Amino acid sequence: MLWDASAITGYAIEASDGQIGSVSDMLFEDVNWTLRWLVVDTGNWLSGRKVLLPVSALGHPDRASRHFPVKLTMDQVRHSPDIDTEASVSRQNEAHVYDYYGLDPYWGGGLYPISNAMAVPFLAPLAPDERRTLDGVDVGTVPEATSLHEAGDPHLRSIESVTGYHIHAVDGEIGHVEDFLIDDADWNIQYLTVDTANWWFGKRVLIAPPMVQKIDWTERMINLNVERQKVRDAPPYDPKMTVDGAFDEKFVGYYGF
Repeated sequence: MLWDASAITGYAIEASDGQIGSVSDMLFEDVNWTLRWLVVDTGNWLSGRKVLLPVSALGHPDRASRHFPVKLTMDQVRHSPDIDTEASVSRQNEAHVYDYYGLDPYWGGGLYPISNAMAVPFLAPLAPDERRTLDGVDVGTVPEATSLHEAGDPHLRSIESVTGYHIHAVDGEIGHVEDFLIDDADWNIQYLTVDTANWWFGKRVLIAPPMVQKIDWTERMINLNVERQKVRDAPPYDPKMTVDGAFDEKFVGYYGF
């Protein structure tokens, strides 16, 4: 099932023995476009502390009751590593949380798991000014730092922060990121919803990760490898419609990836 990321924000997080807070953000890894963490605001329970919960501990969110079950106890969350969720989260901190919960990290075995049973090797942090590319996609420059802890994981991004990024086709801007459609089967980001108000008034379009050519985190911009007319002629999207397998087939067939 596909979920709007914005709809999940605010959901109550239910541990096995009680409520621990609510979803305030989600962190995704921008090589495979996969959700990796929930950021949970614990409110008055832990004096406003925010905690990271790995997706491997999640159940499926419940639309009717607007709650998100997790396979953890309140006491486990209470004593979890205190990570500054307002700063870049380092791979070291991620490993610390996984180790605390006794869970395998998503980069386990030296591979990044991605959809369709494919995997790519884990790549060590790049030297200053070196750029990371994968399958022709430029995912930006890793800032200079004396350690990965200082730089943070250069591929871990906040849903909240990326919402609003400008989207540029090969021949001009088409709009800005409005939302993300996430598949709760594997927590992959299937699509980004784009508001095209300044280009195609009143329309929303979908773009998929394979259409992304370059992500410029400094300029808050996502560049595509297709022209604007190609996007305009794509299978129509309406926020009220159900994006199902039939739509996916048309979309993938149209763009040819």
